[in-house]
Amino acid sequence: MNRVILLIGLLSLSQLGFAQTDKDSSNSLKDTLKVGGFLIIRNQVKETPQEFFVKEADRWGNAVISIKRIPKKKNKNITTYWFDLDLGFANYRDLTNYPQARAGSYLTIMRPGDPGISEANTTLNTGRSSNVNLWIFMQRLNISKHVLNFKYGIGWEMYNFRYDSRISFRTSPQPMAFNDTIGGFSKNKLFAQYITIPLMININTRPNSNRGFILSAGVSAGYLVASRNKQISDERGKQKYKGDLAMQPWRLAAIGEIGLGKVRLYGSYSLNRLQKEYTRMEQYPYAIGIRLNSW
Repeated sequence: MNRVILLIGLLSLSQLGFAQTDKDSSNSLKDTLKVGGFLIIRNQVKETPQEFFVKEADRWGNAVISIKRIPKKKNKNITTYWFDLDLGFANYRDLTNYPQARAGSYLTIMRPGDPGISEANTTLNTGRSSNVNLWIFMQRLNISKHVLNFKYGIGWEMYNFRYDSRISFRTSPQPMAFNDTIGGFSKNKLFAQYITIPLMININTRPNSNRGFILSAGVSAGYLVASRNKQISDERGKQKYKGDLAMQPWRLAAIGEIGLGKVRLYGSYSLNRLQKEYTRMEQYPYAIGIRLNSW
């Protein structure tokens, strides 16, 4: 009885949804209407197609109404997405012993009376220090029922560390960091770019919907491909100093993402130092932000 009532209701809705009029009864024409998980088709023929598992005919003229269940979309075992974007804030955890670091050759004093680099000189402007990542592609490999997946890809990670101090980084005559002799900078930025491969275990609570809870965790390995110290001042104008600036060539980080539906937050924390060991600097960058993608 309930099935009959449902069928009658669907047939009634189908008549309301059909806007096409018949101009030539000799032609075979179709009108379609999607209702829930069903596709209702009005055929201008006298026979209902055999593949319809539910069939009912109610003829107004030559019309035949057919109802077909819409099959559910099957998830792929490997899903690929292109050019996902991360926008976030960057900072670092500073564990440097500055008196010990100043005893080395990297932190340099450029003029008499200069106390040298300290934690105050390396504190970042957190509101202007940013992290932007562009992932060329990301793939999700099904492990178990599309709920448990392996996620991997490749892309660029870009960090902009902004300073309000006069700290400067150079590679000549030797790699060094120092308090500059000019009055100050209107912009003082240390930039680092890595080509990175992320590897994560992914949990998707609703693989057949875009509204599920998403959780991913893993590690990433990155290689330094560009670094520079960009500065703008009244005395010198705009200048860029390029080179490795004593940065570690490799970056290993713990990474993760969490979200609901298509709204995602990501985070990363470097497991090794930003600078090479001989600098005696111990700064561990991290970032947090929003992930813009179609997952």
